[in-house]
Amino acid sequence: MTDHQRTLPQGLPERIQHYIGGRFVDSIDGDTFDVLDPVTNRTYIQAAAGKKADVEAAVAAAKTAFEEGPWPRMLPRERSRVLHRIADIVESRDQQLAQMESFDSGLPITQATGQARRAAENFRFFADLIVAQSDDTFKVPGRQINYVNRKPIGVAGLITPWNTPFMLESWKLGPAIATGNTVVLKPAEFTPLSAQLWAGIFEEAGLPEGVFNLVNGLGEDAGDALVKHPDVPLISFTGESKTGELIFANAAPYLKGLSMELGGKSPAIVFADADLDAAIDACVFGVFSLNGERCTAGSRILVQRDVYDEFVERYAAQAKRVRVGYPDDPATEVGALVHPEHYDKVMSYVEIGKGEGRLVAGGGRPEGFDEGNFVSPTVFADVSPDARIFQEEIFGPVVAITPFDTEEEALALANDTRYGLAAYLWTNDLKRAHNVAQSIEAGMVWLNSNNVRDLRTPFGGVKASGLGHEGGYRSIDFYTDQQAVHITLGAVHNPSFGKA
Repeated sequence: MTDHQRTLPQGLPERIQHYIGGRFVDSIDGDTFDVLDPVTNRTYIQAAAGKKADVEAAVAAAKTAFEEGPWPRMLPRERSRVLHRIADIVESRDQQLAQMESFDSGLPITQATGQARRAAENFRFFADLIVAQSDDTFKVPGRQINYVNRKPIGVAGLITPWNTPFMLESWKLGPAIATGNTVVLKPAEFTPLSAQLWAGIFEEAGLPEGVFNLVNGLGEDAGDALVKHPDVPLISFTGESKTGELIFANAAPYLKGLSMELGGKSPAIVFADADLDAAIDACVFGVFSLNGERCTAGSRILVQRDVYDEFVERYAAQAKRVRVGYPDDPATEVGALVHPEHYDKVMSYVEIGKGEGRLVAGGGRPEGFDEGNFVSPTVFADVSPDARIFQEEIFGPVVAITPFDTEEEALALANDTRYGLAAYLWTNDLKRAHNVAQSIEAGMVWLNSNNVRDLRTPFGGVKASGLGHEGGYRSIDFYTDQQAVHITLGAVHNPSFGKA
């Protein structure tokens, strides 16, 4: 491999710590874990390894801030001002955030920059929403008024994944804090670096002490303790479906509120009448952007047989031109996968795919990259629906292409997995577009469009892809209790029992 000089990101701390009750602290038992640079797989920093005792300290700080602090009792406009300041600070530091995100996760720097800006927009969106929020009032003239109070619930446990970590943290932190809750964030152990920045951002913006708390650590230690803590009534989790099943089981005895966005194996259906240029561009970007490490990736492409051969030939040729490179190079389109464990998983699926489909692009390490977690964009054609690479989430730059003949067959193939997060549909037939979209088992469908999402819309999946929805008012619903208040205006309607 050509020697590549790795430059440490600006503002790198000496070590990664927890942030509890307004202070950075080490683990109570002093334990740490290694954080790896995905380009070299060498340890570049140590992180505090949180355990049950650390989670208990963080929850205690969050609970005190909720019960005794000013944040839950502030007017929406006052909280909104703080959230807008948070957004301003995030925007002003987008380059530093992007450098940390890219270094820690292996994401291309251009895509990491976009994620930092999206994080700011998440806070700005919820800052506006809580001021504009109105709740239902139901009137029976002369008899009754009924209205709804929304109240913050308490300590929210937020468990976030390692793909686009800072942005996905903002996606949970924004509405949880906006609605008056306090939080304990447990970031993914593969990518804990950018989460360190939240503490300084929140302090500068004027968020009261104890509202935000951060505990690093392994899922089976810190994450498990957070899920099982009796003083944490809400858990919002983004991650793989198997982990979601475990969280569901562990939270059940406490009857916690759960919002879980889980895995995906999303179909992209291309009909013969589609704009092939646009469809190919979108399907290349949809699976190879973010290094293929995205839950909504269109990783199963279903193509009508009339245009199948042309699509496969053109798609494979374009995939071969996708630029794999170092994450800090602005020309890079696919960087390094996040961790050697994940690299090994993705490469195992590449080997499985060689026995399940026709390899038309990629299939191994890109030339010139002898170390680190680099994978060439890989395309398999003629993949059977019972193949593992068709059914199982790979979460890397690997795509399976399968032909179909009829609309009915396309729908059957699209729905033939345990997942149901997203789907993409390419056709110029308006009736077909709406009818097929309605019949696809997915929480989100894009018609003749890539993954461009309005923040007001619900985000979530069906089947093994999730439980509940967030986004817009759905996030407000999750992070608040809705209390109905009933007022009698006329004669009391009160049946009389036991009256003399």
